[in-house]
Amino acid sequence: MKEKIEKIEALKREKGVVILAHYYTRPEVQQVADFLGDSLALSVKARDIEAKTILFAGVHFMGETAKVLSPEKKVLIPNPEATCSLAESCNAEEFAAFKALHPEALVVSYVNTTVGVKALTDICCTSSNALQVVESIPREQPIIFAPDKNLGSYIKKITGRDNMILWNGACHVHEKFSKEGILTLKKAHPEAKVVVHPECRGEVADLADYCGSTAGILSYCGESDCDTFIVVTEPGILAEMEKRYPQKKFIPAPSVEGKACNECEYMKMITLESIIACLENEAPTIELDEETRQKASKSIEAMVKIG
Repeated sequence: MKEKIEKIEALKREKGVVILAHYYTRPEVQQVADFLGDSLALSVKARDIEAKTILFAGVHFMGETAKVLSPEKKVLIPNPEATCSLAESCNAEEFAAFKALHPEALVVSYVNTTVGVKALTDICCTSSNALQVVESIPREQPIIFAPDKNLGSYIKKITGRDNMILWNGACHVHEKFSKEGILTLKKAHPEAKVVVHPECRGEVADLADYCGSTAGILSYCGESDCDTFIVVTEPGILAEMEKRYPQKKFIPAPSVEGKACNECEYMKMITLESIIACLENEAPTIELDEETRQKASKSIEAMVKIG
């Protein structure tokens, strides 16, 4: 592994490439990243840095988002087959037909969507700012919220907005967390705080001491006086948690199948070997239709204006 990491560092310097990696990737992939974060924060970073070539160590829609915001840059993706179950749960053609059934509705789409769905969206959101985005819209305005029914239900519950129409999509990782398993862990560790990503089912989110994005969860764990946390999201984040807060204990929550943790097999498709090949070949790259890219960009910029 040391030799592979050294080779990646040499290739980065030689080719002037900056590597962005998501919190859910393998620990060794996170180790070679120049910047680590959640999907939108990394795409904004891609736009703001000077490098002309970006390697996005994450799933396909993340590379697309980076390209939407940085059309002049080359965006490399180590494994184009590393997709996202949530993004794939919302096909652009099917979503266009669904949108046509509700012509009065404004479309809010989670950033975990394909560029085609973003192009059909009025305002994007993230798990960090979904509440803020929805609350910026007049209460009488009907909203289509896509694609995550769990995040949508969570926001609908908090805001009390009955005019939110939810697309029936979900993340296969977060759907599988077990309420019973979390309660069992809580009995064994009564002092622990439960931190949950809002892509989880409502009955799981209801157990949370804190419910929020990956970045929010990391901040909460650092600011809390508690030293033990039951972590209810993809366990790739544990590497960064343990790095930032070595004095604290992090316990991955079980899935409905009783597994110790719920891994995203797509994120784990990004390996040091695939990064080396991508750097050597400067391919595969993200290529987008310009008209679609411009429409998608408007939905992201609309979110950025909200703050």
